[in-house]
Amino acid sequence: MRFAAAHALCLILGGLTVAAGGDSNSPWHGHGPGAGDECTLVAKGHGIDDAPQLLHAWQKCSTISIPAHTTLNIATRLNMTGGRDKHIDLKGALRFNPDIPYWTANGFPFTFQTQITFWILGGENIVLDGGGLLDGAGQAWYDAFAANASLLRPIIMTLYQATNVLVQDIHMLNSPEWNNFVNEGKNVTFSNINIQTFSTSKNFFANTDGWDIYRSDTVTIKDSIINNGDDCVSFKPNSTNIVVSNLNCNGSHGISVGSLGQFPGVFDIVENVTSTNIQMSNAQNGARIKAWAGPNVGSGIVKNITFENFSELAVDNPVVIDQCYETNATECAAFPSNTYIQDILFKNIAGTGTSTKVASLACSPDGRCSNVQVDNFSLSSPAGAAVYACQNVNLTGNAASLFGACTVT
Repeated sequence: MRFAAAHALCLILGGLTVAAGGDSNSPWHGHGPGAGDECTLVAKGHGIDDAPQLLHAWQKCSTISIPAHTTLNIATRLNMTGGRDKHIDLKGALRFNPDIPYWTANGFPFTFQTQITFWILGGENIVLDGGGLLDGAGQAWYDAFAANASLLRPIIMTLYQATNVLVQDIHMLNSPEWNNFVNEGKNVTFSNINIQTFSTSKNFFANTDGWDIYRSDTVTIKDSIINNGDDCVSFKPNSTNIVVSNLNCNGSHGISVGSLGQFPGVFDIVENVTSTNIQMSNAQNGARIKAWAGPNVGSGIVKNITFENFSELAVDNPVVIDQCYETNATECAAFPSNTYIQDILFKNIAGTGTSTKVASLACSPDGRCSNVQVDNFSLSSPAGAAVYACQNVNLTGNAASLFGACTVT
C-alpha cells in the first residue's frame, strides 16, 4: 500500500504539477520529487518565460526531458550549478530570447576576457543529450554589435565548476558570442556536437568560437561539425590534458593555443594537448599557437602540444606559431615573450593555403621556443611554390628542410 500511495502522490511545486504517471494536462509531469524522479517540461505558451520551470526542475528532478517539437522560451538567466547526478534529455529546443537590454544587464559575468553567459551549468555527474537544439537567436546580436563594438554578448552555455560531464548529440545555432565555455571543469566530454552560425544580414557573426577551455583539466571534444566565425577550439590559460579529435571546422580561426601571457603578473599554462584528425576549410588559421610579448605582459608555458593529421582547404595560415602576438618586431626584440613554448609536434599536415606562405613558425628572440618538430608536410599555395617561414627556432623532423635556415632577430 505504501508503494501505491507513493505513486498516487501529486505535489504542487511553485505552480507546476509534478504528477505520478505523467499528467498530460501539467506543464511539468513525471514520477514525483526525490531520487530517480523524472520530469518533462512543455512550453507555457507564446512569449511566456520558461526559465523558471526549467530551474525548478533542475532543483527537484534527476532527469529533465524536453520533448521533440517543444521549444522552451528562455527569457531570464539560468543558474544550474551545484547539481549532482543530473540528466537533461533535450529532444526539443531551448531558445534564448534576444532581449538585448535584459541580457547585457543580467547575463552572468566572467572577468576572463570580459564575457557574459546565458546559462551556467555545473556540479558533478551531468549528462546533456537527446539530439535537440540550443538556439542563441544571434541575429539581433550580430546587428547590434555592428553598431556598438563594446556590446557584451552572451555565450550560449558555460560549464562552470563542472566535473564528470557528458554533452553529446546536441545542435547549437547562432550563438551571440562563444558557443561553449568550459571554466574550471574536469573530466568533460563533448561528442557529436553540430554548431552552425550564419547571418541573414550584412553583419558578421564575430567571436563565435566553438569551444573555449579555461582553467580546466581532462577535456575531450570529438566527432563534431563546426561552422562559425572564430576559433574552432581555443585552449585558454590553464588548459591541461585536452584531446580534440575528428572535427570538421569551416570558416573558423583554427585550432588555437592561446593567446597566452597577456596580463601582467599572471602565469599561464597550456600543457598536454592533442588535436588530431581535423578538417579545416575556408579558415583564417589551421593549427596555431599564439603568445604575447612586449612590456607589461604576463608569462607562462606551452608544453607538449600535438597537431596531427590536419587536412586543410583554403586556409590563410595553415600552420602558425606567433610568439610576438599583437607585438611589433621592435618591442618583441626588446621585450621577448615570457611565455615559453616547448615540445611541439606538427605532423601530417596537408592541403592548400590561400597565399604563397603556408607555414610561419615565428618565435620570440632569446631562445623562447625549443623542441619544435615538423613531420610529413604537404601544403600547396594557389600560385607558385609554397613558402615555409621560421624565425628564432631550431626545427627538427623530416619537414624541417622545407623551412630552410630560420631568420634570427
